[in-house]
Amino acid sequence: MALPNETILNKNTTTLDIFLEPADSARLAHLCGPFDDNLKQLERRLEVEITYQNNQFHITGNPVNAHCCMDILRELYVETQPVKGQVTDIVPEKIHLAIQACKLVAPEPAAKVASFNTVIKTKRGIIKPRGDNQANYIANILTHDITFGIGPAGTGKTYLAVAAAVDALERQEVRRILLTRPAVEAGEKLGFLPGDLSQKVDPYLRPLYDALFEMLGFEKVERLIERNVIEIAPLAYMRGRTLNDAFIILDESQNTTIEQMKMFLTRIGFNSKTVITGDITQVDLPKHITSGLRHAMDVLEPVKDISFNVFISNDIVRHPVVAKIVDAYEQFENGITREDEDQ
Repeated sequence: MALPNETILNKNTTTLDIFLEPADSARLAHLCGPFDDNLKQLERRLEVEITYQNNQFHITGNPVNAHCCMDILRELYVETQPVKGQVTDIVPEKIHLAIQACKLVAPEPAAKVASFNTVIKTKRGIIKPRGDNQANYIANILTHDITFGIGPAGTGKTYLAVAAAVDALERQEVRRILLTRPAVEAGEKLGFLPGDLSQKVDPYLRPLYDALFEMLGFEKVERLIERNVIEIAPLAYMRGRTLNDAFIILDESQNTTIEQMKMFLTRIGFNSKTVITGDITQVDLPKHITSGLRHAMDVLEPVKDISFNVFISNDIVRHPVVAKIVDAYEQFENGITREDEDQ
């Protein structure tokens, strides 16, 4: 392979110009993947920009990550060499393992994450964060493979996660959206609800449907569900699956058990992004069962590749009295009386 032509734009950005030889349209197509999915995975994971014409590739980004991307493209192109006349496919797993072998630049600290563009565009309009916590939440979703959104109702955790999922689908970063939640609610059992299993579960998933209908429209959502591009299912249906090329949202995760949370987290496949939302103050599990969300917060806190975002009552975007209600319950549960506050 010829040496790359490198243009240094500044100390943080460089552009590499490389040729993959020999020029072979079939091999190049397998390298880039269907709809350039393989290149998009590299762009997202390495935070670089890749453009190409025939066998000439331009890579722009942080110097370390750009050179890593160049090495990966060259290495994978070699793997596309025909075997018995058949060009070898480049699957997401190969790209993932190649990226893992690179020494990449560490991500920006969480305090700086809000500097990212946190406006989400959907065909129904632009969704903007309300406040710094929501901006950080969106930015973390964009820059992390697993993001937790933890806080009281009305803080936009689920709505923003669905918006990010719709945006990723429309930009073809993922092939499908999967929305799930545990079928556990306060006081009721599924057996007491009318209808078959699907009809019993649907009411628990209604908030996810509502967010999708608002962003995509009823008819388009129905078409995407029929084609399995959007899948909405109870958490119990996730066991035994591996979810590749998907944007996955686990809602109401405070009602998962420890085993369910571990099962869900180990379903995540290559080129997938996951958002887990919940409110640890509204756990509907039996009192002797520990919430999987609360347990995950303790166990996964040291994992650097996972983002935790905590919302407070000030982030609530519903009626102003809702924030006061949340604060009142929190103070009551903490044993704080009005007399204590007056002192």
